[in-house]
Amino acid sequence: MTGSSGFPLLTCLMLLPLAAVGALLPVKSDLTVRRVTLAAGLAELLLSIPLYAFDPSLPGFQFVERHEWVPQWGMSFYLGLDGLSLFMVMLSVLLLPLCVLCSWTYISKRIKEFHICLLVMTAACVGVFSALDLVLFYVFWEAMLVPMFLLIAVWGGPDRRYASLKFFLYTLAGSTLLLVAIIAFRASGGSFAIPELLGLRFSESFQRWAFLAMALAFAIKVPMFPFHTWLPAAHVQAPSAGSVILAAVLLKMGTYGFMRFCLGLTPEASVYFAPLMIALSVASILYGGYTALGQTDLKRMVAYSSVGHMGFVTLGIFLFNTKGLAGALMQMLNHGITTGGLFMMLGAVYERSHSREMADHLGMGKYLPGFMGLWGLFALSSLAFPGTNSFVGELLVLTGAFSANLWAAFLSIPGAMLAAAYMLRATRSMAWGAPSTARNWADLNRREWSALAPLAALVLYLGFAPGLAIRTIEPALERLLAGVHGQQVRVDAQTRRPVLPASAMVPAEGATLGHAPPRALAQYVEVTR
Repeated sequence: MTGSSGFPLLTCLMLLPLAAVGALLPVKSDLTVRRVTLAAGLAELLLSIPLYAFDPSLPGFQFVERHEWVPQWGMSFYLGLDGLSLFMVMLSVLLLPLCVLCSWTYISKRIKEFHICLLVMTAACVGVFSALDLVLFYVFWEAMLVPMFLLIAVWGGPDRRYASLKFFLYTLAGSTLLLVAIIAFRASGGSFAIPELLGLRFSESFQRWAFLAMALAFAIKVPMFPFHTWLPAAHVQAPSAGSVILAAVLLKMGTYGFMRFCLGLTPEASVYFAPLMIALSVASILYGGYTALGQTDLKRMVAYSSVGHMGFVTLGIFLFNTKGLAGALMQMLNHGITTGGLFMMLGAVYERSHSREMADHLGMGKYLPGFMGLWGLFALSSLAFPGTNSFVGELLVLTGAFSANLWAAFLSIPGAMLAAAYMLRATRSMAWGAPSTARNWADLNRREWSALAPLAALVLYLGFAPGLAIRTIEPALERLLAGVHGQQVRVDAQTRRPVLPASAMVPAEGATLGHAPPRALAQYVEVTR
């Protein structure tokens, strides 16, 4: 284990929002509540600056903290980051102040309780992606249910009770199976610590049952077709900030789980079930695209688009090559940025029109040029236009698909075309549709620009200069693939980068993920340097 320092950075990133909750309890002024929460979000951003010192060349996890929690049961407060989780923690921290800004006038009731939910959500998000103990991960996984349920049920739309209950029941059903798998790993591996379990090889039958239990929980969270039905209702009824967090972070918990636990702990089962997962991914891409194309409700359209976009992520994961996995991880980040921006913009225009129907948002190009300019940028990113962030991730996934599975690659291409169809259709109507419904609407104000500008900057930065992000995640993906491939990881003494050996096992200078190579692996796995 590397990268451990004396300062408990990850713990502080979780405790700061909770401390802000305590500071809000005696506050009575709504304006003060908003200002305190915004200040806490900005302080959280400043506190996260040391995360940029992450060194991808170091093997293992960094910013490691470990304290005994329930020693007699083998549980510990165990935190750390690697390339799989770093960007998701950063995104979670970034979204807190942006969600406060986009909700400044959108939320008009129970304002203190709303901001407490945002703060608790942020703490739980950081915990999910940094937990290195299975029980601790499960605690944070479940902790996110309550504030999100409240955000939908209390501050949602007319059908908020139905949407919140459906979201809660779907996620809880998957969580129960995840808990069973966690207990099974403890019984078979003798530990809840994820790094220790990564070094073990479980029997093939155990891996398959554990994979099925975990995969169902993660597929519901993504969500993959046919477990997606809770998502459109939740997105449509949730307030803007709830939709942003749901799209940007909660959905990524499922794909993160596939990478960290399914590929990491059950590699042989992942290979065995890869054809099924690829088929479901392609179905998600096509179904999400076709369904989004038929929507007239703008928020429902973006919600269904998430099903298709996340299908590209799961497809990249189960291609078992570096390009596919890198594309999947980049798309996790890119989808959070782009779709988060789209939901913020829909919330901003809803405050003006009090409608989500496309027909009630015609001709805004003349009267709201700033809004339509930003919407156009996020729309181009959503359809993976060259020069935007989503293009990089989708290109990597498709490149990996053409290397590993031609059928999956060809069947996924219509999904990319459908994204262009529904986004351009909506953008054309909103910009030039007639008769105009935006004559008396005001353009984006300074607060709205402040919330949207950071996401717009990331769309362009990751579109034109994705190299740094890819270099940061690539070593962790190579180590993950080496574990699936049954190889050890050797760190080159000069470049300090992982080297994947041609032979099955090579003496290692760094950390290892040792699994015996499965017989069926050669059919599906291609380790692409």
